[in-house]
Amino acid sequence: MKIPFFSCLFLLPICSPFVNFGIYVVSGQCLHDQRDLLIGLKTSLIFNNNSSKKLVHWNESPNCCLWEGVTCSEEGCVIGLNLFNESISGGLDNSSLFSLLDLESLNLAYNNFSNSEIPQEFGNLTNLSCLNLSNAGFAGQIPSEISNLNRLVTLDLSTDSFLSNSMLKIEKPNLATLVQNFGELKELYLDGVNISAPGNEWCQALSSSLWNLRVLSMSQCYLSGPFDSSLSELRSLSIIRLHGNPLNTPVPEFFANFVNLTSLNLVYCGLKGTFPESVFQILTLQKLDLLNNELLQGALPDAIGNLTMLSRLDLSNCNFSGSIPNSMANLVQLAYLDMSFNSFTGPIPSFSMAKNLTQIYLSHNKLTGKITSTHWNELPNLVNLHLGFNSLGGSIPVSLFSLPLLQKLELSDNQFSGQLNYFSVSSYLLDTLDLSSNNLEGPIPMSVFELQGLKFLSLSSNNFSGSLQLNKIQQLRNLSYLDLSYNSLLIEYNGTNSSSSSFPQLSKLKLASCNLKTFPDFLRNQSKLSFLDLSINQIPGEIPNWNWNLTNLLYLNLSYNHLEGPLLNLPTALIVLDLHSNQLQGPLPALLASAAYLDFSRNNFSSVIHDGIGSNLTFASFLFLSNNKLSGSIPESICSATYLLVLDLSNNLLSGTTPQCFYEMSETLMVLDVRRNQLSGYIYDSFSVNCSLQTLSLNGNLLEGVVPKSLGNCKYLEVLDLGNNKIKDAFPCNLRKISSLHVLILRSNKFYGSIDCGGPNNTWPMLQIIDLASNSFTGWLPRKSLYAWKAMIAQSQFEYLQIRILQFSEIDYQNAITVTGKGLDMELVKIATLFTSIDLSCNNLDGPIPEELGALKSLLFLNLSHNALTGHIPPILGNLSQLESLDLSSNKLTGDIPMQFADSLTFLAFLNLSFNQLVGPIPFFKQFATFSGTSYEGNEGLCGNPLNKNCALVPRSPPPTFQETHSNSGEIHLNFVSVELGFIFGFGIVIVPLMFWKRWSRWYFTHVDDILIRIFPQLNLGIKYRGRRARINQGQRH
Repeated sequence: MKIPFFSCLFLLPICSPFVNFGIYVVSGQCLHDQRDLLIGLKTSLIFNNNSSKKLVHWNESPNCCLWEGVTCSEEGCVIGLNLFNESISGGLDNSSLFSLLDLESLNLAYNNFSNSEIPQEFGNLTNLSCLNLSNAGFAGQIPSEISNLNRLVTLDLSTDSFLSNSMLKIEKPNLATLVQNFGELKELYLDGVNISAPGNEWCQALSSSLWNLRVLSMSQCYLSGPFDSSLSELRSLSIIRLHGNPLNTPVPEFFANFVNLTSLNLVYCGLKGTFPESVFQILTLQKLDLLNNELLQGALPDAIGNLTMLSRLDLSNCNFSGSIPNSMANLVQLAYLDMSFNSFTGPIPSFSMAKNLTQIYLSHNKLTGKITSTHWNELPNLVNLHLGFNSLGGSIPVSLFSLPLLQKLELSDNQFSGQLNYFSVSSYLLDTLDLSSNNLEGPIPMSVFELQGLKFLSLSSNNFSGSLQLNKIQQLRNLSYLDLSYNSLLIEYNGTNSSSSSFPQLSKLKLASCNLKTFPDFLRNQSKLSFLDLSINQIPGEIPNWNWNLTNLLYLNLSYNHLEGPLLNLPTALIVLDLHSNQLQGPLPALLASAAYLDFSRNNFSSVIHDGIGSNLTFASFLFLSNNKLSGSIPESICSATYLLVLDLSNNLLSGTTPQCFYEMSETLMVLDVRRNQLSGYIYDSFSVNCSLQTLSLNGNLLEGVVPKSLGNCKYLEVLDLGNNKIKDAFPCNLRKISSLHVLILRSNKFYGSIDCGGPNNTWPMLQIIDLASNSFTGWLPRKSLYAWKAMIAQSQFEYLQIRILQFSEIDYQNAITVTGKGLDMELVKIATLFTSIDLSCNNLDGPIPEELGALKSLLFLNLSHNALTGHIPPILGNLSQLESLDLSSNKLTGDIPMQFADSLTFLAFLNLSFNQLVGPIPFFKQFATFSGTSYEGNEGLCGNPLNKNCALVPRSPPPTFQETHSNSGEIHLNFVSVELGFIFGFGIVIVPLMFWKRWSRWYFTHVDDILIRIFPQLNLGIKYRGRRARINQGQRH
């Protein structure tokens, strides 16, 4: 991690020509009155004799002009006084300093005047051209008398906030009054002074008086924007330092008019808009610092290559985009380049002409291409190279390892591939090598272990393969961080060929998923080890006792191994202990008072939770004891763990009632999961008014009573799972204002009544899973609420419902629930925001299926089975194009199956329409051709495949698409109406006389037959045959 240090911390203003640091100028013999005044000054000052290098030596010679820190004129008058960093404390009350009226230069910087105000008497020193009171411990209002110093060329009243708690302010008088007489001022340093002025005020105050200003340094002065155009009148400005002010404004184009500008520092100013490209055309520019302006956009023009004097460019953590111009190769003076945390794209240009370049930070962008042609070997002074978190590919050039001064090489989180080739080691200065999270493959070259200066080595999350003897790290004597996790390596350790003392003293060791089959024995002597991750390996047996004797160990992860045996004595210093998914057994060990994260889940611990558990959870924020065989009741002492954020006791054999204090802990507790136990009693109505719960899971117990009203206080709740209990209550409409709710499970209880809460249409916009199955709900499905479930309407961005527990170690809690879909119970160990489901089955709901369901276009599972729903299946359900499971069985639905379902429901994997009153042919094509007859059984009116029941041979036109059907429904086309009316009218003219006028009917059949026979002779036989049959029939009737 790089830490920016502002140049103002180190660049002390020089008050030319009289400032001297241990150097004194003799221009004349000291006058007696001047000497007496200096002696009086020394006497009045409180200073540390051991630290002083000037004051402590005054008096040693009669000529005060020879004293360190004193400068005299030819006449012997004191004209310069430099008491910089003389460990002075106290104040300057009644000081003889203010009688030295010939003073032209005064430097009292870096002392401690104990938060006293700047004395008004400074205004008497009217000959001053340079006044430096920076970091001198003054506080309060800057006196108006300072404005009397009309000969000032340099004024420095700045304060570094991390060096002093004192703060000067400019309020009454304001800035304009203070500087009104400073017409000769060239350098103004007011950093850390509280000015608190808007842009037009401070800009106009400066431009109206400081016509000769060259250096403007007013960082962290609580200045706000916008920039006033009057500032552009200060044409002599060479240095502008305004960093750390809440300007919150764009950078104006007139900044390009500062043609003498050499340094511009607008770091952390809340800048926004587009940075003017014209600033990159100021040929005098040497330093440009814009970092930490996240809303500042812009692009680098080709003209940046003309800034041949540019030595420092820092655009990190802004929002610049576009490619990096190839013209940057012309920046021959560039020494520091930081454009990390932006959105730059394209390849990295060559910087081979910048021979002075020492730092390159381009991480966290969108850079692509290879880096093999960047001519790294032509950057002999390069010290740090950070290209991580991009999309760079190709192989890693071995020339990087030949750079003589390179100390840090960080290429993680890219797409580098191929083998890391062997390289010759020419320097031992490289101390950091991070190639993690790439696609590198093959064996790790042994030359890596010849980089004897390495302190940090991370090769994790690649495809490195082959076996690797862990003993190789003995060559890296300075190594403190090693991460080889998540490769295809076979890590082997041979403890017989080496001494434990020959290994480097590591602070962090990560060997997760390395096929390790034993505890590396050398760890017993790792006294500095603070982080150890051996998870996802094949280590069997008991945890060795020496593991608990690593006194500095703070993080230990041994999860997903084959560890056995009881846990007896745990180390007292651990903050994170993860032993989940092993075969540990016996009683639950005494927990660690120091731990913040404890995970003993998925083992075979079989004991009660001891009564004093709370006293051992002093700092715990995460306690995971799920999936064991713990029994007995939950002790109330657990509620004394006041820092607990996550408590997971699920899947055990716990019984008794839940402690009331559980729910009172909701002010701090974020996750409470006790599902699948044998807990009984009621859910207490004692949720805190400031409830912080995000997950409450009580599923699979014996809880009774009602849903407590105070649960409505939990406005951050995301997962509420009360399923499979004995709760008897109406639908909890009082929870509808919890806008963050993603998952609501009430299945298999005794809930009753309507599920329609009525009221405004704002119920649970984030809801993605609702399961109310197997209750006694009645009434119609709610229509308005369906439109409120926005998460089921629009496609969500893919992520998991998880809760960040420990920021420093990136530990998250993953929610887990059980859902029913596709005819199966499914355990979701992670809940993706893309997963959506509605299950209202096994209730007494009636009425039609609301067409509003068709708006839930992101829905994956829909189950309305085993109710009393009536009416047709709405064709608009064909809108649910993402649907994978549809169950409408065991209702009273009528009508046909919409043909367009087969066209639009292309992801459907499970369908059950059985035991309804559906009729007509089954759309047996496309996806619907994959379902068996069981999907349709119990519908007497259905026919066609896959049922063994043929439909009538009625010609059917191809089924319309859903869009055609739905878009035309409800419309009457007049041209169709006119054709149909004409057909009916004409048909009636012919048929009615045939039916009621005998003579007309005889004439019609005779003449129409003759006409047809003449046109189609082949019809003659049929006509004769029909005539013969008619005569025979007539004869029989007689």
